[in-house]
Amino acid sequence: MATSDLSQGQLDEIYAFAVDLGRQAGQLLLNRVEKRIAGDSQSVEEKDSAVDIVTQTDEGEESYAKGQSRGYLIDEQPTWCVDPLDGTVNFTHIFPMFCVSIGFLVNHRPVIGVIYAPFQDQLFSSCVNRGAWLNEKSRLPLLQYPSVPPLPANAPSQCILSCEWGKDRRDVPDGNLHRKIESFVNLAAEVGSRGGKGGMVHGVRSLGSATLDLAYVAMGSFDIWWEGGCWEWDVAAGIAILLEAGGLVTTANPPEDPDTAPIEDVRLGSRLYLAIRPAGPSKIETGRQSQERTVREVWRRVRELAYTRPGA
Repeated sequence: MATSDLSQGQLDEIYAFAVDLGRQAGQLLLNRVEKRIAGDSQSVEEKDSAVDIVTQTDEGEESYAKGQSRGYLIDEQPTWCVDPLDGTVNFTHIFPMFCVSIGFLVNHRPVIGVIYAPFQDQLFSSCVNRGAWLNEKSRLPLLQYPSVPPLPANAPSQCILSCEWGKDRRDVPDGNLHRKIESFVNLAAEVGSRGGKGGMVHGVRSLGSATLDLAYVAMGSFDIWWEGGCWEWDVAAGIAILLEAGGLVTTANPPEDPDTAPIEDVRLGSRLYLAIRPAGPSKIETGRQSQERTVREVWRRVRELAYTRPGA
C-alpha cells in the first residue's frame, strides 16, 4: 500500500492518536521513575551484553526482540513500529535522556513519528505533509534560528557530532567497537591530522538514546549523527521527524568511492545510519547540496561497520 492509499485525513487521525498515546506512555515512565526513587525497584534483565538490558517497563518491544530471529518484519502495509522505552540504560540510572518512540510506516517509509521525553516534557512529532514540531508549536528547523542555516563550508569541522558506543562491546581486533572508536577520533582530531582524516568537529555528544539523537538532529542541535547497530524500532519515529523537518538519512558505511557514489535513502532495517540536520542554502550551494557534501566528508573519515541480523 502506498502512502497515497491513506488519505491525509486518515493520517491526521493516526497522528493525533499517536501523540496522545506518546504522552500517556511517557507519564507511565515518569510514574515508574517516581516509584523507583521512593525505593520500589524493578527487575533488570541482560540480553546480549551487560549494557544491553531490558526492564519490566519496556517488555513490549522486547517481547519481539527476544522471541524472534530479529528478521525485518515490516512490509508495505501500514505498520506501527514502537519502542515503549528508548534509552533503557539511562532509565535504570535515572539519567533523563529516555523516551517513548512511536513510528507509523507505509510502504517501508516512516510517515508519522512521535517521540516524547517525559523528564524534559519534550514532544517531538511529525506527520507527512504536515511538518515537524516540538511540543506541537514550533517547526523544528525554525526552533533556534529565524531561518534554517546552511551547514558549515568545511563540515564536519564546526559541527556537533552525535554518536553512540553501542551494545557490541567485544574487544576483538578490528571489531565494531574498535572501528567506532577510530571513527570518533578521526572526526574529532584536528584538521590535517590522522593522514588527512582529522575532522575537528566542535564537539561529540552521546545521549544514550538513538531516538533522541535523531530528534536533536531534526531540531538542529546536532549537525551529524553516525551510528550502527540500532534496530528499526530505535529509529523509525526519529527518521520520520527528521525527514519531515528537511534532514537527510543515508547509510553509515562509506562506499568504495565517497566522491562519486550515489547518496541513497536509508534502508530502515539496515542497522546503519548517517543523519544530517536540515540545512538552508548558502551563496554557493543549496541546502541539499551542503547535506550531501557533509555526507561525503563523513564517509571519508569513518570505518565500515559490520552489523547483521541474527538468524538472517
